[in-house]
Amino acid sequence: MKGVLMTKMVQELNLTNLTPEIDLSDMRIMTAEINRPALQLTGYLEHFANERVQIIGYVEYTYLMQLSDEKRMMKYERFISSKIPCVIFSTMTKPSQDMIDMAIKYNVPTFVTERTTSSLMAEIIRWLGVQLAPCISIHGVLVDVYGEGILITGESGIGKSEAALELIKRGHRLVSDDVVELRKVSDVTLVGSAPDITRHFIELRGIGIIDVKTLFGVESVKDTQSVDLVIKLEEWDRDKEYDRLGLHEEYTEYLGNKIVCHSLPIRPGRNLAVIVESAAVNHRQKKMGYNAAEELYKRVQANIAKKRES
Repeated sequence: MKGVLMTKMVQELNLTNLTPEIDLSDMRIMTAEINRPALQLTGYLEHFANERVQIIGYVEYTYLMQLSDEKRMMKYERFISSKIPCVIFSTMTKPSQDMIDMAIKYNVPTFVTERTTSSLMAEIIRWLGVQLAPCISIHGVLVDVYGEGILITGESGIGKSEAALELIKRGHRLVSDDVVELRKVSDVTLVGSAPDITRHFIELRGIGIIDVKTLFGVESVKDTQSVDLVIKLEEWDRDKEYDRLGLHEEYTEYLGNKIVCHSLPIRPGRNLAVIVESAAVNHRQKKMGYNAAEELYKRVQANIAKKRES
């Protein structure tokens, strides 16, 4: 079943539950969009996005409180009975007991937070956007190298986990081994994470499963990381022509997003960890506007032109 468990949202956003009588265990949020029920509290329910999380801020709260008890409960009942997933009161506002009783009657969880409405809305949209983003699972290893998310792919047994372990020993961080869950949080950003069951574990053939967090400490792991570069490990092919300059970028595509991809041939004696580190730093340098291959090309062209002139 799709959606985000409401209990997870309550825990993540540190919300105070005013309706503990309502069982939240099977309740889910199905959309990352939220709604501030301004017109809905006045009684206008046309085009009401009732599937969204409802946030009542200071303005909506003071509007309700200045109404007579009878009018307030009439308007609030029309709103709360519209099959909404939940209501969050922000900016240190708190519903009256009769409003809480009304929420329990219609089985609508009601929460309160000390956060301001604007910061709460921004945080909910950001968090739900990640949780509800399109997601796929791929075979590979995701590591954080100098702040760059490096996704290492390749056939089973080629050495992805060993390369990740060497990177961890060199001070970098593991996000996921073997299976990486990729979420498309925007048209330019993919975020990778590990399945809950394998988080912080690495499988090494001949040794078995090791717990990276326990062996190397909490600074050696990370829960999520944007994917900035893909390194595809493959067996060395003597007949294949490999790129030696890097003037033209190659890309691979996940969920419609293009990511820069390097094919790295595996051969005895090659230090994969050092090569991955160099690729990460070089990729960061390119994002900052400097391309070593282009600089070399310019120097060669300038040298050729100089010789022609002389």
